[in-house]
Amino acid sequence: MSGADQKLVEVKDLSVVFTQDGNETLAVDKISFDLAEGETLALVGESGSGKSVSALSLMQLLPYPAASHPSGSIKYRGEEVMGADERTLMGIRGNEISMIFQEPMTSLNPLHTIERQVGEVLAVHRGLRAEAARKRVLELLNKVGLQNAELRLGAYPHELSGGQRQRVMIAMALANEPRLLIADEPTTALDVTVQAQILKLLKSLSQEMGMAMLLITHDLGIVRKMADRVCVMNKGHIVEEGETAGLFDDPQHEYTRHLLGSEPKGKPLTARADAAEIMSTDNLKVWFPIKKGVLKRTVDHVKAVDGISLTVRRGHTVGVVGESGSGKTTLGLGLLRLIDSDGPIVFMGQHIEDDSWSELRSRRADMQIVFQDPFGSLSPRLSVAQIVEEGLLVHGTDLNYDARRKRVAEALVEVGLDPETMDRYPHEFSGGQRQRIAIARAMALKPDFVVLDEPTSALDMSVQAQIVDLLRDLQQKHNLAYLFISHDLKVVRALADEVIVMRNGKVVEQGSSDQIFDDPQTDYTKALMAAAFDLETAPEGVVAS
Repeated sequence: MSGADQKLVEVKDLSVVFTQDGNETLAVDKISFDLAEGETLALVGESGSGKSVSALSLMQLLPYPAASHPSGSIKYRGEEVMGADERTLMGIRGNEISMIFQEPMTSLNPLHTIERQVGEVLAVHRGLRAEAARKRVLELLNKVGLQNAELRLGAYPHELSGGQRQRVMIAMALANEPRLLIADEPTTALDVTVQAQILKLLKSLSQEMGMAMLLITHDLGIVRKMADRVCVMNKGHIVEEGETAGLFDDPQHEYTRHLLGSEPKGKPLTARADAAEIMSTDNLKVWFPIKKGVLKRTVDHVKAVDGISLTVRRGHTVGVVGESGSGKTTLGLGLLRLIDSDGPIVFMGQHIEDDSWSELRSRRADMQIVFQDPFGSLSPRLSVAQIVEEGLLVHGTDLNYDARRKRVAEALVEVGLDPETMDRYPHEFSGGQRQRIAIARAMALKPDFVVLDEPTSALDMSVQAQIVDLLRDLQQKHNLAYLFISHDLKVVRALADEVIVMRNGKVVEQGSSDQIFDDPQTDYTKALMAAAFDLETAPEGVVAS
């Protein structure tokens, strides 16, 4: 066999069963695929389809005995991995096959420096220590494009940005020059520009090292740019397999067509230009003091929001875009008076910047927020009914128990959930359903203004599309004003009629959605657009890594 055609991995009839409290769940059902030397294969599907479970099976990393393989064979370079002894597996893991996990912040040890964590891989597999290890660590960090690598050796994960942490994870995975790299949703939590950089890096490293890659993702845009072949997974089955170009051009399976058609799309609602102003500010600032010395004197400020002006009208959506740390969320919290700010804030015609907390409380029902992570923002100890009715109790509505239950049921129906589920708890729902619960909690109070803080970033693309449609329907029904915060420009384009581009606390560009998306004026906005809509042409050097 030639190198390009030689089978590196052969998986046949692989099944995975999870057992808990005597109940068995079939997560993967007799799937088969192979991967050649130097090839990139994408496993594509929504959450729960079995992608990550299948990938972990290759390295035999599933938690036994909770997970078992009732059937299947996994061969790596012709050698059976299934049921192999620990010594054989240790020789494969890290040396021959490496893995980049989805969330670098939880995958990296918060108590160890970057040098120690990358060096540990070299010590375990190659016996490198001290100066030899440091030299190789620096070489790896430079190879993955980590800026000022020597200065980062003593840094801890929390001191790095998301993109920098992901580069460290890639350096660890490449430390032993593996033949196969498994990349499990390597860019899900990253900004579009950083995502473009990481994908370009992975592609170039794969080509440079002749390394095969198994790419696990739900983002079809990434697959189109990165993969040679695609396996589409749904409910534990591979429903379609083929060359990337052919599969995208002529999908055969209904589920594949569903995935390809599920990207958030459509245009924002047409809103009246003379609609009433709901929320406005002029030259708003949110500065956080930097204090040093024994007396903790203020020596400088972190200018998280530095002179932002905007107006949100009834029925309109203002989208706020930018990378992590640009000040988007801080702007939303400042407008809601959830953090201290400087500058006028006018809500429903009334200045609220100097209102006391008790004065603000009477307005809180009219201004609501939906957070990024629904699982983190919903109390695990409260039922859905208790979560949604909490605002009704806090704001002293004159509703008795039965009336509150009725309002909760109405709110759940409005967001597309079965009211019969109101006595269940958040962990019993999917990510998309939990986000609907969070939206129902906000809508139960019938607000006029809603801040939506990255409400779709943690969701599968098809679920994102559903949430976008839901938000659009609710806006039309109740004539709501939205401040929509996101780094996902495709979602913003589908919802916002005005866009503010932020960087380092300042406005880089501001205007109508059509103007920002179709004719961006600044290099930074052009970089964002290129990274979001055409990964190949993202400008270099505009966004720091």
